[in-house]
Amino acid sequence: MEQGLIQIFGGTGRGKTSAAVGQGIKAASLGRSVVMIQFLKGSPQGEFDIIKRLEPEIKLFSFEKSEKCFEELNDDEKKEEIQNIRNGFNFAKKVLQTGECDLLILDEFLGLFDNKILGLEDLQELISAKNENTGIIMTGINVSDDICRCVDEITKLETVRFLKGESYASF
Repeated sequence: MEQGLIQIFGGTGRGKTSAAVGQGIKAASLGRSVVMIQFLKGSPQGEFDIIKRLEPEIKLFSFEKSEKCFEELNDDEKKEEIQNIRNGFNFAKKVLQTGECDLLILDEFLGLFDNKILGLEDLQELISAKNENTGIIMTGINVSDDICRCVDEITKLETVRFLKGESYASF
């Protein structure tokens, strides 16, 4: 695992967060510190309790207060959560500025651009806050051309379903 890379795990397929967590576990097993911040998923539920058991090597944060996903909120609730999300974004910048971790995982971060919570200038500001050895992994469905230009690697996850009798050779 190369240090200092800015990576995206994106696409419509399943497993983006799992892939990012896997990279976090790999980094932690090499003695590196990992911070993971979740966005747009609401306050963490039981599925991430296992990650909390990996502290202090992997630290998990979520700044959202609602238990519902962002898309399920009404307009007033969204306004409140946007402030919480911005606090999470500012925390991510602080983590990078202080060198608090070797790998920063920003889960569902790309959705912040889809929802117009962040803009390209915010991403550029975040990236400029990191030192050359700190890696960043961002997950999300949609990856714009502008975002692509800001990163080193993009892994596209796509779920492919085959029907009985179909050829797997085209895969």
